[in-house]
Amino acid sequence: MKYLVAILGLAVIFALAYIGSTDRRNIRYRPILSMMALQFLLSFALFNTQIGEFLVRGFAGIFEKLISYAMAGVGFVFGNIASGGQIPFFFSVLLPIVFISVLIGILQHTKILPFVIRYIGLVLSKVNGMGKLESYNAVASAILGQSEVFISVKKQIGLLPQRRLYTLCASAMSTVSMSIVGAYMKMIDPKYVVAALVLNLFSGFIIASIINPYIVSKEEDILEVQAENKQSFFEMIGEYIMDGFKVAIIVAAMLIGFVALISMINGIFLGIFGISFQELLGYLFAPFAFIMGVPMAETVAAGSIMATKLVSNEFVAMLDLGKSTALSPRTVGIVSVFLVSFANFSSVGIIAGAVKGLHEAQGNVVARFGLKLLYGATLVSVLSATIAGLFL
Repeated sequence: MKYLVAILGLAVIFALAYIGSTDRRNIRYRPILSMMALQFLLSFALFNTQIGEFLVRGFAGIFEKLISYAMAGVGFVFGNIASGGQIPFFFSVLLPIVFISVLIGILQHTKILPFVIRYIGLVLSKVNGMGKLESYNAVASAILGQSEVFISVKKQIGLLPQRRLYTLCASAMSTVSMSIVGAYMKMIDPKYVVAALVLNLFSGFIIASIINPYIVSKEEDILEVQAENKQSFFEMIGEYIMDGFKVAIIVAAMLIGFVALISMINGIFLGIFGISFQELLGYLFAPFAFIMGVPMAETVAAGSIMATKLVSNEFVAMLDLGKSTALSPRTVGIVSVFLVSFANFSSVGIIAGAVKGLHEAQGNVVARFGLKLLYGATLVSVLSATIAGLFL
């Protein structure tokens, strides 16, 4: 039965992408089929083989160790508050982002990350049929973050036509920053985080290839990565420490605001309609949960968490998922994969603002296709979750 539902799900996803396509005649199906095959292969390996289990355990173990090092710094500053009894969410999940950010900075400074990103991107460009810039951007987004990635390609931002700019922005919204992967692993099972990171990379290209098809000519297929300003090692460390701390504070502030706002709206809806706002959204998203492979009896509860991510952010939705006791392990896995991305309304503003800061005219272009950007990025999450559901 789950295979029939998955086939239905894939058909619906591709139909929705096809409806939103800007140039249906130029959709290239061979790269799409190749990437789909790779997704099936990688999903099977991650969920159903000892090699996949070993890799996931190793990846999770690295972040677990890094977070333990981070907690040494958090514990030193906050003492018993961060080490005794039940550790507050801010200390245990958000503040370790500061240390992960520093490590990313060191890898950037020593030119290790730029080398890895560039050559993984080159390999991907042979598979996805897109340009070197698009492939580089997709890998860089998954490591540097959805706003920082544009700084590294700012030389080309002003020269890009709208179709290529859309793909860059879609990649940024469909992935997550490596600096907060550790935080996700504290909230959901690490294997789902790893699966989502891998699947979203290809799902982003698949959906973009349908919604926004184009061919990059040899003359256009260039990649110019902006070299970082020369800093001393300790200047760089200081900058990345502050960047990581800003991320932690911003996420904390957004959580306070969104959780409080949703709580208030739920109270208003319960008082007037006898049903919470999140439950109402759950009914709207239930069909998408079903085509992803969620059992019918759990679709409303799962849809509610999915909708929460869309209207707020993935952290709020992950908190709700952690509190839920009505979902089966398979449903938890499918929804977890769906949640690991930046596909939400606030990300449209973040990405448009990041591009506008580098090139005002292009930032306005991004703002104009903002809803279409969210539409595509949401389909990316649904596609990844549907494929993961086949192997759970």
